[in-house]
Amino acid sequence: MNYLEILGTIVGLVYLWLEYKASIWLWITGVIMPAIYIFIYYDAGLYADMGINVYYLGAAIYGLAVWAAGSKKNKGELPITHTPVNTILPMMVICIVSFLGIAWLLINYTNSDVPWIDSFTTALSIIGMWMLARKYLEQWLVWLVVDVVSAGLYIYKELYFTSGLYAVYAVIAIFGYCKWKKMMINNRFNITI
Repeated sequence: MNYLEILGTIVGLVYLWLEYKASIWLWITGVIMPAIYIFIYYDAGLYADMGINVYYLGAAIYGLAVWAAGSKKNKGELPITHTPVNTILPMMVICIVSFLGIAWLLINYTNSDVPWIDSFTTALSIIGMWMLARKYLEQWLVWLVVDVVSAGLYIYKELYFTSGLYAVYAVIAIFGYCKWKKMMINNRFNITI
């Protein structure tokens, strides 16, 4: 039994609950969880997933700063909004370039036996994390795809607790999308939910 994986799963569930609630405290667990998973993924040979967790550490600091600044600017909290149309094409380009670049690195410089899937979830996660930091509603849809694919990948890699965590993430992504959408609508009319 991998106790580090169990700890990562527990921290991940706390992170997910805080994200669902749109709590700024999610960024604190957003530092702890990737620190744990860097070691788990390295041990499993999931190098792109290990690398994305280094990115998550930096993104958690960025997210905390953006949410805190948004709170001051809006005299309360950074509002949930739709993803601006003008960001979609740049995000797609970044995702495709990241996907191909990460796959190339994994194929040529690692012993990864799942370079394409590992690269796919990593590239989407880069976009999803940035969208979360900006508090865009549609980040939940990106995470839904990442979570479903990752759950299958982790079963293949025999990371059963992590696979279970990502299966829960997938279900919560649906509920999170609905919750954030309701919060976004209610915030427009200053209604407390």
